Amino acid sequence: METTGEDTPLAGGKSAADRLTGMRLGRIASPDGVAFVAIEDAEGDARAREIAEHPFGTPTFTGRSWPLADVRLLAPILATKVICVGKNYAAHAAEMGGTAPEQPVIFLKPNTSIIGPGAAIVVPPSSNEVHYEGELAVVIGRPCKDVPAARAADVILGYTIANDVTARDQQRLDGQWTRAKSYDTFCPLGPWIETDIDPGDLEITTTVDGETKQHSRTSLLLHSVGELVEWASTIMTLLPGDVILTGTPEGVGPIVAGQSVSVTVTGIGTLTNPVAAKKN
Repeated sequence: METTGEDTPLAGGKSAADRLTGMRLGRIASPDGVAFVAIEDAEGDARAREIAEHPFGTPTFTGRSWPLADVRLLAPILATKVICVGKNYAAHAAEMGGTAPEQPVIFLKPNTSIIGPGAAIVVPPSSNEVHYEGELAVVIGRPCKDVPAARAADVILGYTIANDVTARDQQRLDGQWTRAKSYDTFCPLGPWIETDIDPGDLEITTTVDGETKQHSRTSLLLHSVGELVEWASTIMTLLPGDVILTGTPEGVGPIVAGQSVSVTVTGIGTLTNPVAAKKN
């Protein structure tokens, strides 16, 4: 039987999305500290409304709020693990010199690689070829194992944007992906989590200094969000806050210090990060 952790059947209770319908969830730094928030836009006057403890289940609110312009957005979630999917667009598999895999190819990025919007992607001195990879990201909302694809929505909190930054020269040299994908700052996430969105056909665009580099749609994913949740959850238990990066489309390429990279997904927003050289 598929479960949601603690031997609890998946079939019981509301889905993660049902409990948070229509919320835009974020994480902020304010003069009062760091907090999870619901971001509400009342006729253009966006405010960050503080959530008590965490956004999972049915969140409660503290009563405090701030104008969004007065706080700093952080990565919207503190992931236990980041599960990434390689070559999940046929055109990207081709540009990397390979064929599209029949089954999802997954790897992990450490949670220490996560940064939020506006934080700098730091190019390590050991790499001469750091690439951007814009992606749609799935945020898990409840403990789960062996989730059928058709039930994936029951365990998803929402969706955000990711940049799977990669030291491409080290990826080629090592013959595997851990070092190339794992540097601190190599997993920008944000700007927030949308809980009420259909991931089936979203436009995804990556720009560098305003020039479009990637432009595709999630309808071209070789393995859908539901299939990815099923695949990953048969291998490992998924926990609240875990993030699945669904793969990048064609058009990957280099970024260097001094540039700015933005990833936009329709219905969610734009994740922008400057690029900087590591300081000695």
